This record gives sequence, C-alpha cells and structure tokens, in this order.
Amino acid sequence: MNPLFSANHINRRAFLAGSGLSLGSAALNSLIAKDSGKPSFLLPKAKAKRVIFLCMAGGPSHLETFDYKPKLDELHGQPMPESFTKGQPIAQLQGKELKVQGHLTKFQKYGQSGQYISDYLPWTAKMADDISIIRSMVTEQINHDPAHTFMNTGTAISGRPSMGSWINYGLGSEAEDLPGFVVMTSVGGRNPQPIASRQWSAGFLPSKFQGVEFNSTGDPVHYVRNPKGVSSSHQKKLVDAITARDRHRNRAINDPETDTRIAAYEMAFKMQTSVPELMDVSNEPQHILDMYGATPGDGSYASNCLLARKLAEKGVRFIHLYHRGWDHHGGLEKYMGTCCGLTDKPTWALIQDLKQRGLLDDTLVVWGGEFGRTPMYQGKGEIGRDHHIKGFSMWMAGGGTKGGFGYGETDELGYHATKNKVHVHDLHATMLHLLGIKHEFFTVKHQGLDWKLTGVDHSHVVKDLIA
Repeated sequence: MNPLFSANHINRRAFLAGSGLSLGSAALNSLIAKDSGKPSFLLPKAKAKRVIFLCMAGGPSHLETFDYKPKLDELHGQPMPESFTKGQPIAQLQGKELKVQGHLTKFQKYGQSGQYISDYLPWTAKMADDISIIRSMVTEQINHDPAHTFMNTGTAISGRPSMGSWINYGLGSEAEDLPGFVVMTSVGGRNPQPIASRQWSAGFLPSKFQGVEFNSTGDPVHYVRNPKGVSSSHQKKLVDAITARDRHRNRAINDPETDTRIAAYEMAFKMQTSVPELMDVSNEPQHILDMYGATPGDGSYASNCLLARKLAEKGVRFIHLYHRGWDHHGGLEKYMGTCCGLTDKPTWALIQDLKQRGLLDDTLVVWGGEFGRTPMYQGKGEIGRDHHIKGFSMWMAGGGTKGGFGYGETDELGYHATKNKVHVHDLHATMLHLLGIKHEFFTVKHQGLDWKLTGVDHSHVVKDLIA
C-alpha cells in the first residue's frame, strides 16, 4: 500500500501531518495540489512500478561492451591526440604518456535492431532487441566513491538521499512485509571496491525510506531471527508494547522519526517470517536455477538476480544490485572475461524471467557502472584502462522503454559524448518520468532549500528512450 496516496484519505492533511511527511520534513505546498489534493509531482499515468538497478561497480569499459570504434583499432599504440585530452580530467594516467588502446575483443551486430555488442556479452547480445543502449552517458566524479555517490544521489556531497530512497519516499512500497528499497551485493573480478552503506542512505528524508541490505549468505538480514528462547508471540507482545509507548510519547512531541522507529519495529517483526522464506531459492524449479546459473545460498550475482525477480513479484519498489569487480586498471582482457562470465547470463535470465511472468512491462531495469574507461592504455604489461567520465555506456529495459534502440554517440575514439549527451541527472529524470513522477516538482525542503534528485541545473527527460 502506498503510504502517501492511500485510497483511504478522508483527511489527507491530517494523515500527512502524522506520518513521516509532516511539516518540517516535506514541502507540503509542493507535494499537494491545492485544488484536488493530488500530489503535484505525479503524472497522470506511470509506465513503470518498480526499478531494478544493476550496478557494475568499478566502471565497466564501454569500449569492451557497447561502443564500437574502428578508429580506435586503427590508431592502436599511437600517441593519443592531444585534442581529445588537453585540459580534461584524468585519474591515474595524469602526467603520463598517453597511447591509444584498441578494442580487446570483437563487436558484432545483433538482433533486428543491429545493435553493436561485444563478444564479451554473448547473452546480452541475445536480448539486443529488448534493451535501449545509451552510448553518451556523462558524469562529474572521476573516483569510485564520489562517483557512486553522484550516480546514486545526484550530488557528490555525502548525506543526500539515494535514488532508491527518493522513489520509495515518493511512491511508497506495494510490499506489506518487506522494505520498499532492498540492496544486495556480490563480488568477482579485479580490485573489488568497497561500497559504503551510505550509498543507500535516506539522507535528510525519514530513515524508514533508506535501503535495507540483504545478505545472500547466512542470515538474510542481521538480527532478523528471534533470539534463542524467544517465541514469535513473545516478540509480537514486545513490539506492541514498544509501539504503544512510542505512540503515546509522540502525541506530545510529534517527531517524524518516532513514526519511523515504530514502522521499523513493525517491519522487522514482519520480516522475521517473510525474509527467510523469500531468500530461500531452493524451492525454485531446477530449470529456473539453471537459467540463472544460480546455486542456492552461494551469494553470487546470479542468485541475487533471481532474488531480485522474487522481490519484484512481492512489490518492492527499488532493488539495487551491486557486482564489485569491474575496476580494470590492468588485466583488462582477463577480468572482463571474469566479470562478464559472472554477470552476463544472469542478467539475460532476469530479463527473460521478468518477461515470461509479465513483469518486464512495468519493471524498469537499468544496467551500468559509476563511469566508463579511457581509450588510452594503462598498465604494466597487462593491458588496462583508467577511469573515464566524459562518455560511457549504460542500458535500460522494460518499464516503458524502447527495445532494440541505440541512443547517443561518443567521438571516433570513444572519449567525449558528442551526440545526445545524457547526464546522470537526465538519467534520473527519465527514471522518475517512467515511474510517473515529474522530477521538476518532486522536491523536499531541507535547510531552507528545495532539494530534488535531479539537481539545480536544468535536466531533461530523454523522451526518445520511451516507447
């Protein structure tokens, strides 16, 4: 049930005032249209109900995945033309001799759409007509942690709400016994960068909208099981007693975080039953396990993709999967094989599974990393590529997007996005639009300012991506 837009809104303003959207935590004047009581940021109709964001953490090379540049091979080993790099932000290659590095694999056209996809991604190639590939992404942060922060929150400043929290806050969750925003991680590849839990923080939004990390091995959520000797009935009595006390106190102080704490206790109790059952994939048919390449309880990206489908079925609003291992400063050829080997087929399986169950139409799937990789060589013997922010690739599928569609271009060496540039804020605006949210009006007042996911600069919905 959507906590903001319940059908039972006889006294909507009273409801909002008593929830996590009380004055002081939300800009009610911008959220509620005075004439109708309908939130002003909502579009008449949404194409997507939920998001599965597949983050290839570390920054996958667009030049070994989706961005074919014949000129790159032609100039391989030659000095990188200064016209491309002069005055540009460079990470570890700063001050070093820059040489062009050609593709490390071949590209072919796939599907009726004829999309170029590399040989590292044979399973993604099978769904060329299901995905919209954006080849002109740009971001603003060149190092991993701030780049993740920017991709997740629209700013490099820590402490801002993540996109999952924004969406959970604006639309609520359809899941009654699960969080509206779930995070899972897997590892495999080179130099797996740590992912800080603040990447799924609610920031200045009520904390009940933050992401909850699920473990794919061991206990799915820390402390979700009852302590030894404590029955569910005893636990329920304890939760009820604490809730009653908190509600009594909140009548006097009217603190939104008290409501959050009450909701957290109640959700934790519900999760004690729902989460272990959800996370147990051993009862899935063998052909489904084989399709994903999943082994129950192995903590792999494949198992997390299967769990993502189950979470989508349960109504979870935002599901964020991180696969850590894509930071290929060296050993690019080897580790692209490793990372793609671990993620390519499960990603394909997720799309097919959603499609077969009728869920892809209203589930937006997004694939990509925090940035791309340079057209220049890096490494000591073993070929690698440095961090790159001026042009890289991502793709979207389902949720009202076009299938078999390519959007945007980089220059002849894959350095600068040159045609139909898509900034991270534009990506966020497009995601919100597909979810039925007008990003321009989706704001929250904090410290005297109206904040939004898409930032203060002009950002736009990429309407060409929408079916």
